[in-house]
Amino acid sequence: MSSDRPLVKNTVSRRDFVRSGALVAAACVAPSGVLALAQDRPSVDEASLIRLGLASYTFRNFSRAQMIAFMKQLNVFALNAKDVKDHLPMDAQEEASALADYSAAGIRLHAAGAIYFTKNEDADIRPKFEYCKRAGIAVIVAGDPAPETLPRMEKFVKEYDIRIAIHNHGPEDKLWHSPIDVLRAVKDMDPRIGCCIDVGHAVRAGADVVQAIHEAGPRLFNVHMKDLTNFQSKESQVAVGDGIMPVRKMFEALIATKYQGFVDLEYEIHADDPMPGVIGSFAYMRGVLAGMGFASKD
Repeated sequence: MSSDRPLVKNTVSRRDFVRSGALVAAACVAPSGVLALAQDRPSVDEASLIRLGLASYTFRNFSRAQMIAFMKQLNVFALNAKDVKDHLPMDAQEEASALADYSAAGIRLHAAGAIYFTKNEDADIRPKFEYCKRAGIAVIVAGDPAPETLPRMEKFVKEYDIRIAIHNHGPEDKLWHSPIDVLRAVKDMDPRIGCCIDVGHAVRAGADVVQAIHEAGPRLFNVHMKDLTNFQSKESQVAVGDGIMPVRKMFEALIATKYQGFVDLEYEIHADDPMPGVIGSFAYMRGVLAGMGFASKD
C-alpha cells in the first residue's frame, strides 16, 4: 500500500510542505472541527464533510482539566471519551461533574469507548447504555463483545437508540481482527450496529482500510486515526503523516460514502508527552484536507 503524501524536492520535507498548507486550514478551522468545501461556500447539506475529533485515551496519563486545556490549544472541541483517569467516570455523580466541565469548555462528546461488554447479561449491559444516555452520547465504541452477546446488545440499541460501533483490535484480538470480521457478524442485525475502524489495527490485520471504509458504508460509525511506518509492527506507530497510512485516500473514501461520524485521533505513543505528536497529526490531517480543496465551513 503506497503513501498518499505529496512528493516534493529533497530541499523541502514532506512534513514542512504539509505544515505550510495546514497553517491556512488551521487558522480557519471551526471550533467544531468540521471542514467543508471552500469553493462557492456550499450549504451543509451540499458539502461533503470531514469532522476531526480526539480520542481521550490519547491523554490517558493526564487529568480531565489538563486534557481540556490541551484541546483548547489544538482548537479541537469534539471528544470520544473513555473512562480513564477522570475523563468520563461511570459513576453518575462524577460523570455529571465531567459533563459540566466539558459543557463549560464548549466540548461536545460524540462517542464513548472503548467500553467492554464482558457478560451476556442485562445487568452488565444496561448500565453502560445509561452511562452514555446521561452524557447524550450517540455512539458506543464497543471493545470485544462476544458474538453471542450481540443479540442481547441489539435489544438495548433499539431501546436507547444508541449505536454500537465494534472496535477491531488487530491480529492479537481473539474476536475482531479487522472491520471485515465485524461486518460479517452484524450484516443481518439492526442498522445501528456497525463498526469503529481503528486504521492502525486494521492494516496490521491485513485489511485494506480504504476498501473497508467502502464496504462498511452506513455501518461505519467511528474512525480511530493513527499512523505506522510498518504495517506489520504495532510498535512502529508515529504521528499521523510520518508513516505510510493512506490518509488522503481514506478521506476520499469517507467523503464518497457520505460518512457522518468523526475521525478521532488516537495517539497511543509518548503517553507522558503526547502533545508534539498530536499537534503534528492534526496539522497533517488539516493540511491534507486543505490540499483536497477543503476549508472551514465558517
